[in-house]
Amino acid sequence: MNPISDLIDKINNQKLWDREIVLERNEYLKVKGTIDTNIYLIKSGSLRIFVIDEYEEHTIRFGYKNNLIASLDSFLNEQPSDFYIQALKKTNVNVISKKKYISFIESSPENKELWLSVLENFVLQQMERERDILTSSPVERYKRVLKRSPQLFQEIPNKYIASYLRMTPETLSRIKKS
Repeated sequence: MNPISDLIDKINNQKLWDREIVLERNEYLKVKGTIDTNIYLIKSGSLRIFVIDEYEEHTIRFGYKNNLIASLDSFLNEQPSDFYIQALKKTNVNVISKKKYISFIESSPENKELWLSVLENFVLQQMERERDILTSSPVERYKRVLKRSPQLFQEIPNKYIASYLRMTPETLSRIKKS
C-alpha cells in the first residue's frame, strides 16, 4: 500500500482538484515570505523546494510526476514561509485548497488514517535525510538517494541534486563516475 498513491486516487475519483496551473521552466509556484495553503499534484514536469541563506541556495525536496508537494509549514500553520517552490522544467500541477482538502480528510475515518500515514511517511523520510546529511559520507548519501529515488537522476539536473546531497556539483560528478 502506498498512502500517497491511495490519497491521490481518492482525490481524483472525487474530482476535488480546484484547478490546474502550468509553470514554465524556472517559474516560481511559491516564493519566500508568502503564505501558501494549497497542496499540489504534479501531473508532469518537476519542482524543487529550497531555501536561501546569505550565501547559497539549499535544496531540501523535489517533486515530479504523480508526487504531492506543498509548502508544508505554511499549509499547517497558515503563516509565511521561507521556502521557495520552483519549476525545473515546464510543469503542470493540480491544486487543492486547504479548506477543501481538510473537508475531504475529515469526511471519513479512512481518509483521516490515510492522511496520518502520508504525514508519518513524510516525517520518516525527513528523519532519514537528516541522518544521512549528518552522519553519512558524500558517497553513502549518493548511494542511498540513488537506491531510494532512482527517478531523481532522470528528472532533476545534477546541480540541484548536488545541493540536495550537500555537496558541490563537481563532487557529485566524481562520485557518479567512480
